[in-house]
Amino acid sequence: MSHSPPAPRADAWHRPMVARLADEEHRTATMLELFFDLCFVTAVAQAASAFEEELAAGRVGHGVLGYAMVFFAIWWAWMNFTWFASAYDTDDVPYRLLTLVQITGALVLAAGAPEALRHEDFTVITWGYVIMRLAMVTQWLRAARADRERRSCCLRYAAGIFVVQIGWVVRLALPENVGGVTFAILVVAELAVPAWAERRIATTWHPHHIVERYGLFTLIVLGESITAATGAVRAALDGEAGIGELAPLVVGGILTVFALWWLYFAPRTPVRLDSLRAALMWGYGHYAVFASAAAVGAGLALNVAHTGGHGHLSEHAAAAVYTVPVAVFITLVWLLHHRGPELWAGITLFQPLAAAAVLAMTFTPSPVLLTGLVTALLIAAKLVPASRAAARDGAPPAPHPAD
Repeated sequence: MSHSPPAPRADAWHRPMVARLADEEHRTATMLELFFDLCFVTAVAQAASAFEEELAAGRVGHGVLGYAMVFFAIWWAWMNFTWFASAYDTDDVPYRLLTLVQITGALVLAAGAPEALRHEDFTVITWGYVIMRLAMVTQWLRAARADRERRSCCLRYAAGIFVVQIGWVVRLALPENVGGVTFAILVVAELAVPAWAERRIATTWHPHHIVERYGLFTLIVLGESITAATGAVRAALDGEAGIGELAPLVVGGILTVFALWWLYFAPRTPVRLDSLRAALMWGYGHYAVFASAAAVGAGLALNVAHTGGHGHLSEHAAAAVYTVPVAVFITLVWLLHHRGPELWAGITLFQPLAAAAVLAMTFTPSPVLLTGLVTALLIAAKLVPASRAAARDGAPPAPHPAD
């Protein structure tokens, strides 16, 4: 006797957006989230490339400020989706469609990033950002309808985000001389929404899932840095630069990125997201982690171009464009992965010392190569004592940082 296949379940098309469990087992990133990240890294690449162009033209202050402003839009939209998805990912058709709308907004934002940095024209980037954020308002309203226990929290998110988006649109019509002030005010308003919304009752984000999502995006951004640097090396080889001139930059850049990856995903550094305060510090602190990781690639590309005789920066200024983001990344990872007394205990102290040493490399004849050696020595300095302690204590293999 044959049986016809079961009809598709109605909940595959529409599921109530109830809160997921914060201790749900085997919670990992979804294919949609990975697709979301890959599309967002397009905006990161555009921002980093435009940043490099501004620096190469000698407009350092203008480039740094513009990069910081553009990267805020990228990071904040990515972060809000990530925490929402951790609590309310239903993976039904409306959820997927609204996520694709956010991806569309990210692509619009990416298209507007160069104009924002070069000419301070934030029109396209603002509309791309608003598209993403209004899609999030709709998601929060869905959650408010289904999750009665956290309805007030969800409605606060929806209202707060919507009001701030009105502010971003109004900002486009204001005189240019108040652009910086209004931007700062709206940034503070954006940052205040989660703390205000979750003041009485928190959403059920999943700690392991959050750590994995941040780790994956860090991984993608570091990979984008490698891609940007590779393109710069190829362009230099096609020009007048010789392999002998570029070899120290290539070796130093590879060592640095490898070390930054190792440092971020170091064993025996569990992340404890056990409170709203810890979660906000972790989430907000990654603005500088992501931005510096992307800037490392831009800095390396600039130094490669500088070796080929291009650019208007002095030798030390070009070096600082590379060493400062590396030092920022090392310092932020140190602050985010440790708490209180842990910051000043044993081998964790190597990180701020290494960050200071990297900054000192700015004034050396070969800053990129020496930065690579310093970061490689940092990893060795952390691994050797830990390995000896594990062998002495008979400890099992170190767990993944998110465990």
